[in-house]
Amino acid sequence: MRILTALMVQVAIVGASGYAGGELIRFIDAHPSMEAVALVAHRSAGKSLSEVHPHLSGGDRLLRSFDPPSFGGVDLVFFALPHGASAEPAMLALEAGARVVDLGSDFRLDTHDRYVEAYGAQHPHPDQLGVWAYGIPELFGPDIAAARAVAAPGCYPTSAVLAIAPLLEAGLAEPSGIVVDAMSGVSGAGRGVSDALQFGAVDESVKAYKVLVHRHRPEMERALDVVGRGPTSVLFTPHLVPMQRGILSTVYLRSTEGASQAACEEAFDKAYASSTFVRRIDGSPETRWLVGSNNCLLSVHVDERTGTTVVLSAIDNLVKGAAGQAVQCANLMFGFDEAAGLPSTGWMP
Repeated sequence: MRILTALMVQVAIVGASGYAGGELIRFIDAHPSMEAVALVAHRSAGKSLSEVHPHLSGGDRLLRSFDPPSFGGVDLVFFALPHGASAEPAMLALEAGARVVDLGSDFRLDTHDRYVEAYGAQHPHPDQLGVWAYGIPELFGPDIAAARAVAAPGCYPTSAVLAIAPLLEAGLAEPSGIVVDAMSGVSGAGRGVSDALQFGAVDESVKAYKVLVHRHRPEMERALDVVGRGPTSVLFTPHLVPMQRGILSTVYLRSTEGASQAACEEAFDKAYASSTFVRRIDGSPETRWLVGSNNCLLSVHVDERTGTTVVLSAIDNLVKGAAGQAVQCANLMFGFDEAAGLPSTGWMP
């Protein structure tokens, strides 16, 4: 493992031209102890940062092509790449002595069987599954702090798992029959062009997609199996809504005996008492309150008539659901303040 000799952690961002990559640049530029020394892209290599992300400062910086030997000169590499693209370069970065936070899905799952179920293919490094720390700091902070390699969760699992974990941990909800009904803005699909994401296809419409087969469902169960200390089952339905960013998850759980409104509120307050970014509120959270921040807002509602507990969870999919949480993990890995470089307030009224 490389011993840091400089005051600043030297950071490479691979996938710098994407939405999450742009947010990583924004946060690292604001970080008191990290410096982005390499901005790596593929199709945008050779372009200036201002051509790709005109809203960011330092626009004269150039995006460069992928160069594995360059990992030898950095302390930390963020990978913000599509599924399947980060496995090989991430292993090269680790071999070069850098620490890695992967925002992609290549190392999130804990078993090869679960990976094959989710992605329908063999993993190139099956021995790494279950080895990488799973990057939800509020739930797995000590594992992340001790890790050289962290798999940052998907945006939907972040929203859902934070909503479910306190109730499973407190024994206030059944681990089976969990229903997650979630809505996401179009930026969750990334920056690539698709007919289904054109303005005319999204505006004035809401649609469910990948019903019963979305790859984030096994990931939710992977995290909840650990928190709940046993197997869980989740029914997950994602929806695309006509907004740029944000996720609102409505989660339905079967209440157990003792799952009163007061008991459930206490479970959330206890679980996130020391959290900088996750908190319970009394009303219904709105996605616009989270835009630009690393926050997650939760509310819990117990329906004694049907024996159901409903939890609402709202995040910004590009921040707490991607780049912000990745930086939060990196802060733990290097012993920094967990909130360093990260916004804790949104910018919309």
